[in-house]
Amino acid sequence: MTPLPPGSTIGILGGGQLGRMMAVAAAQLGYRCHIYAPEQESVAAEVSAAFTCAGYDDLTALEAFAKSCDIITYEFENVPAPPLKKIIGKAALRPGVAPLEISQDRAAEKKFAETHGGKAAAFALVKNFNQLAAAIEQVGTPAIAKTVRMGYDGKGQARIRRASNLEHIWHDLGRQPLVVEALVEFDAEFSVILVRGADGEIRYWDSARNNHEGGILTQSTVPAGPLVESQIAKARILASKIAEALDYVGVMTCEFFASKAGPVFNEMAPRVHNSGHWTIEGAVTSQFENHIRAICGLPLGDTSVTAERVEMHNLIGTGTPEMAKLLSDSAAHVHIYGKGQAKPGRKMGHVTRLYR
Repeated sequence: MTPLPPGSTIGILGGGQLGRMMAVAAAQLGYRCHIYAPEQESVAAEVSAAFTCAGYDDLTALEAFAKSCDIITYEFENVPAPPLKKIIGKAALRPGVAPLEISQDRAAEKKFAETHGGKAAAFALVKNFNQLAAAIEQVGTPAIAKTVRMGYDGKGQARIRRASNLEHIWHDLGRQPLVVEALVEFDAEFSVILVRGADGEIRYWDSARNNHEGGILTQSTVPAGPLVESQIAKARILASKIAEALDYVGVMTCEFFASKAGPVFNEMAPRVHNSGHWTIEGAVTSQFENHIRAICGLPLGDTSVTAERVEMHNLIGTGTPEMAKLLSDSAAHVHIYGKGQAKPGRKMGHVTRLYR
């Protein structure tokens, strides 16, 4: 692939903070970014050269957007896949549509990982309410019911402690297809974040140990500790097999549970990831810059860490400290996303601390 020259336009599907940080990284390399998102309020558009506010099913707007771009990428995995198939040819899409289709379907995602040698939690697919009780009996309790599509940051899921009150759970999850998963006994959660270039080269960042509250990531720490470190190599093999099978170009994330039996695959995200935000200051080349490098056909950057210990804390909801307090910490690197109203569970920014 001939590298995309500076001054070219990168289209980004999605207007949130991941798109914002990608656009900043792209600008440093001399590229313009054009954001496409259905929401009028877009923190990514604030730092980009152009913005199209239209629905993902608006083919007229989507085609006009594609024609204005030299390359297109996406910042989250819930961009509908079918409309994107209609614009392929107007501009290259990296990663392609296939990673979206797989990651948007939890059952397909787990089966895909298992096909390539991964181990996922035992699960059963539920297509209607009558199948829910049988699925719970199959995987046992406690279990977690998740919507097959559109769940993230703890949304679209419910814990099942016993096979009762199933009508309430079915109603709360929108009366739609579910995946019922056995609860995994694990000691830590971690992510494998890789970047794959257009030439097939793969590089990895150090894996972070991730802490969640209510399904929302609160902290990522590098190094991740002995247990996680002992399971990273096996997890990387699976992640690389997935990337290669998809002919993936860009940054991809696979999340795992570190258990006594080894790494258990949880889910994949075909994009830059919250657990990799520490790489902005904590690695020689951030996940955002390397994603831009990869999709533009440029050489991949060094993913080595820049400190002995790195901690990333998300600033969530109304509990976000005042800016002055955050900046009084000499170890802190503060990133505020520019969102308007702070709401419970809403990611307002993050702070990364480096310890050398």
